[in-house]
Order: sequence, then structure tokens, then C-alpha cells
Amino acid sequence: MNEPITPPVPVRRWHYAWVVAAVTFLVLIVSAAVRSTPSILIVPLEAEFGWSRASISLAVSINLLLYGLIGPFAAGLFNRYGPRRILLLSLGLLATGVALTTCIHTTPQLLLLWGILVGCGTGITAMVLGATVVNRWFHAHRGLLIGVLTASTATGQLLFLPLLANVVQHHGWRLAVLIVAGCLALLFPLVFFLMRDRPADIGLRPYGWPATEPAPAPPPAGNPFTDALNALATGLRSRDFWLLAGSFFICGASTNGLIGTHLVPACMDHGIPEVKAAGLLAVMGLFDLIGTTASGWLSDRYSNRWLLFAYYSLRGLSLLFLPAAFDPATHRLPIFAVFYGLDWIATVPPTVALTARLFGREQVGLMFGWIIAAHQVGAAVAACGAGWIRTHWGAYDQAFIISGNLCVLTAAMVLFIGYRRPTVTLAAA
Repeated sequence: MNEPITPPVPVRRWHYAWVVAAVTFLVLIVSAAVRSTPSILIVPLEAEFGWSRASISLAVSINLLLYGLIGPFAAGLFNRYGPRRILLLSLGLLATGVALTTCIHTTPQLLLLWGILVGCGTGITAMVLGATVVNRWFHAHRGLLIGVLTASTATGQLLFLPLLANVVQHHGWRLAVLIVAGCLALLFPLVFFLMRDRPADIGLRPYGWPATEPAPAPPPAGNPFTDALNALATGLRSRDFWLLAGSFFICGASTNGLIGTHLVPACMDHGIPEVKAAGLLAVMGLFDLIGTTASGWLSDRYSNRWLLFAYYSLRGLSLLFLPAAFDPATHRLPIFAVFYGLDWIATVPPTVALTARLFGREQVGLMFGWIIAAHQVGAAVAACGAGWIRTHWGAYDQAFIISGNLCVLTAAMVLFIGYRRPTVTLAAA
């Protein structure tokens, strides 16, 4: 079943929505760098403090879990107070938490700073921010913009990971962490001076909004926590919400939690240097930038359910292929990086489009926030579980195989999102 497509409305003049989108893109890039940094810190922390990989992975799991659980409440705060003020608060929280990480000496300190404080900060500067900004500021090209903003995660890896891995190798992990904190601090004036909450605040309509229709009125500002919980209650009564959230649980388990956290340590287990392993993540980031942007373009034109089917199938097959790719004589890892990278987070644009279609544009931030929460619960489970598998079995192979099989099952599951069985009317006798 193809989703209804709204044809774009031509816009003839420059629009401030592009400035807001650019600032959001930069925030998401640096936030992605913060979230991907633990992948190059696991081995140095293990070497310096003697902590087990399972205990370090626990801090990453808490970070990923809070990153997701904060999302729906962040959407409520955006609705009540506007993205600008909430982003400024988040950037201050993140810069402080990341900088203080250089002073840690115990695992409880790591859990508090990187697990809780940084997890809460990145939860605000997450994909729910992109969904909120696009649905407020754009009427035309929403799928494409969601794709570009989602691809900023890949861009963050592409720009930061090789640099940070090189800094860790030559100057230690603390300097790498301080570089990330400095980038967060540089965003503060950009958000303060350029970010705006809604088009109506500066006398504009959303980009591409038809001139013949009245401008959309903002929903009444309610209690952000009550709104978030009400959205969850609505979702729990919907089969489509369970399917969207369940598929995103597997999405998070197979991306941020598994590959984003453990690919670099897995490469080092096979004798691949950290800088080269981080380069593989950067290659994946480059191809994800292409794949996710293309996914946004496709989500404006084709069935989002079938797009998700293709993405999860490709990801599952890539993960099943990964254990055999570590053999240095085969040169298969770059092949994995290309195919896996193409749909790293290509699932986001069609998932956002389905959420907006099923629950409404004004509710997309809150509903997608809970779907992201499921994504990060999956990421947390995979980050912790893969660390446990590596600690007790000495290798990651079983984690990759389990995740690959779950992705293949999810590919079949997503075909039922928004599906309605045709009603058969019996002719009167």
C-alpha cells in the first residue's frame, strides 16, 4: 500500500527555515560525535584503569538508554519552551559532562558522567530534534530534510572519529575528550543568535506552505511531561505504534548499540589498529550520508513500508556476513562498511514519515520520541549484551549473528505497519 504523497509547493524566495535547518544540522553533527566517542575510549580505559569491557559497556548502555528515554520528554519541552532555550541548556550540560570525564578514576564516576549526564544531554540533541524542526519549518521536502538531518550522524562520525582516534593514539584519550567538549562550547553562540522556535515568531509560514491556506496554528502548550505520557498511552493502544517501536528496537540494537559501540574493539581483537578501525566507521559514515539522504528523497515518493523492508533485509545480511569479514586475507571489511553504511540509519526517514501519517504532524515529535526511546533501549541492550558476550566468550561473533537474524525477522514485520485488511461487504440475500 503506497502512502499518499503531497506534491511540493514551489517557493520562490529565500526562507529562514534553511538557517534553522543548518544550525540543527551542526548541533546533530557534534551530538553524533559525542555519541560515537565511546567506541574509541573502550580500549584506552581498559588499558589505563584495568576495567573490564563489560563494565565500560554498562556506562555506554546507560548513556544510550537515557538518550532514548529523554527523547519524548524533550519533544514536550520543545513544544512548551521552544527548541532554542532547551538546546542551550542541553549544550551546557553536555560540554560540562564531557569535560569532567577527563577527571574520572573509578567506574561509578564513568557511570555518572558519561552514562547519566552525557546520556541526558544527548537525549535532547537527538533525532526527535530533527523531526520537530522539519515538521515545524517545512511543508515541502520534509522527507528529504529528515534524511539530511539524520545523515548528520554519519557526517559527525566521518569528521570526528578518525581525528579523535589519531589524537587518542598520539596524545591520549583525555585530549580527544576535551576537543569534543570544545566543539560543544562553540555551538552555544550559534544556537543563541540564529536558532528560532517557529516560523510565526518571525512572521513567516513553513517553507512551501500554500499561500491560499491559513498558516498552521501551534498546538496549545501543555505540561511537557503530561503530554509525553499521554502520547505514550495513545501509542500503547495502537498496533502500528508497537510495530514501529519494535522495529526501531532492533534498529538501535543493530546500529548504535552493536556496531557503533563495539566494531572498533572487535577490529582490534583481530589485530586491526584503532585508527584504521575508526576509519572503517568513517567510511560507513560517508556511505550512510549518501544512503540516508537518498532514503529521505525516496520516502517522499515511494511506499515507506517497502523501503523499511529493503533496509532491514540489507542490514541483516550484512551483519551475518561480518564475522567472516575480519579475516585480513579477504579484504572483506571495506565491503561490509559500504553495504552496512548505506542503510546505517536510512530507516529514520520512512519511520518518521509513517509516524507523521499515522499520528499527525503536530504529534510527530512526541510519538517519534517514544519510538526513539525503543531504539535506544535496543541499543543499550546490545551494547551491554555484546560486551558481556565478548567478556565471557572471548569474541563478538555470536552478537553479530544474533543481530543479523533479528534484522531479517524485522524486515518481514515492518510490512504490517499501517496495513489494513480490506473489508468485504456481503451482498444482501
